[in-house]
Amino acid sequence: MTTQHHGYIFNIQNFSVHDGAGIRTTVFLKGCPLRCTWCSNPESQLAKPQLAFNIKKCLTTEKCTRCIKACPQQAIFSTEDHLVSIDPSKCVRCHTCAESCPSNALTVYGERKSVTEVIDEVEKEAVFFTRSGGGMTLSGGEAMTQPQFAIGLLKEAKRRRIRTAMETCGYCHWGDLNEACTYLDELIFDVKCADDAVHKKGTGASNHRILTNLANVLYHFPELPILIRTPVIPKINDTPEHIQAIIALLPVQKNISYELLPYHRMGQSKYEFLGMKYPLKNIKLAPETMKTLRTLEAAANMSFNK
Repeated sequence: MTTQHHGYIFNIQNFSVHDGAGIRTTVFLKGCPLRCTWCSNPESQLAKPQLAFNIKKCLTTEKCTRCIKACPQQAIFSTEDHLVSIDPSKCVRCHTCAESCPSNALTVYGERKSVTEVIDEVEKEAVFFTRSGGGMTLSGGEAMTQPQFAIGLLKEAKRRRIRTAMETCGYCHWGDLNEACTYLDELIFDVKCADDAVHKKGTGASNHRILTNLANVLYHFPELPILIRTPVIPKINDTPEHIQAIIALLPVQKNISYELLPYHRMGQSKYEFLGMKYPLKNIKLAPETMKTLRTLEAAANMSFNK
């Protein structure tokens, strides 16, 4: 039964309007096979829950030492400046410290949920789905890194007559993606770069599997509405040549649409919370660049809609 499946999520976001048709509830699953240098959800990359520390929220050890006292491994200590510090070599990820933190300076990204628990939460917004033509969208991370859980969520949503969508980077087993598509009302498929060497540089992985899966989806699901998305990243794919190469991969079919997403740094602070370095610094996407690329986007969508 689908309700027996459990998985890890890091957010359930209501009233989403950019992740499929209508008003949607987006379920963000943990785990991703890519390491995109522009990733805005670094907390999604690892499959299991992660401890995060926002030093700006910390009360300092002059006022609070609850996390230090709570840690069974003595992995948390006070610095000379009365700030909390964590020894990663001692931390066993029990997350007891986060449970004891009164200011939520210590938090955990990710929790284990059952299919039923997630869909019960999603279904609370059903009235908005009905009125707007929306539903549930699976995102991440990459939903297909937890294929049984993701497919279980899609099956249960369909059983409860909730419309379904999924965003995927395409780097997954075709059998899993094929099964997921049978329970989808729409698919959002990210294509970051047609050039394999550039794709490896930006994501750490080849695009061969991604493009093969895209071709399979387009062939086997000719009636499924598919939105192809490309994040436009400076010095990676922000030229007409790169965008035209992606558009050239797409057949002229009415079920296809294309969207460019301009680069942003909204997730940068989360890198600091996780003790990670932000890979891209001091780069900006020029407005005139997006204006030029938007003409290619518009022309592609006109051809699909003929």
